[in-house]
Amino acid sequence: MSDQSEYVDYAKVRDLLLSAQERRHELSYEQQMALQHSEWAASAQRGGIKTNSEVFQSLSEALQSNDKLADHPDVCAKIAELMPMSVQSMRVIIASKRIAMDTSEIEEIIDIVRQHVL
Repeated sequence: MSDQSEYVDYAKVRDLLLSAQERRHELSYEQQMALQHSEWAASAQRGGIKTNSEVFQSLSEALQSNDKLADHPDVCAKIAELMPMSVQSMRVIIASKRIAMDTSEIEEIIDIVRQHVL
């Protein structure tokens, strides 16, 4: 087993579950619940922005080029999934790993998010 984890977004989970449903013609109860949740989470109803796997992947990779986020691919994936547009929202995400960033550094990251999303 490798130490490298792959992070995926809700849109990818939705697509994988829909593919499994098409192949098997049915899903287990747990898979149906996961499909329902991933459809909601990937839609614009959750945060106002519909998620897309390609945008998630490119944004996650762009965030990993940041010096302070390079060692935290899980945080990059969380930022790419949630797409925060405010300094406060970004602080909540980076606080989980106690990543120290000043406001200007956070605004740079928000600019990267905006470039990929808008």
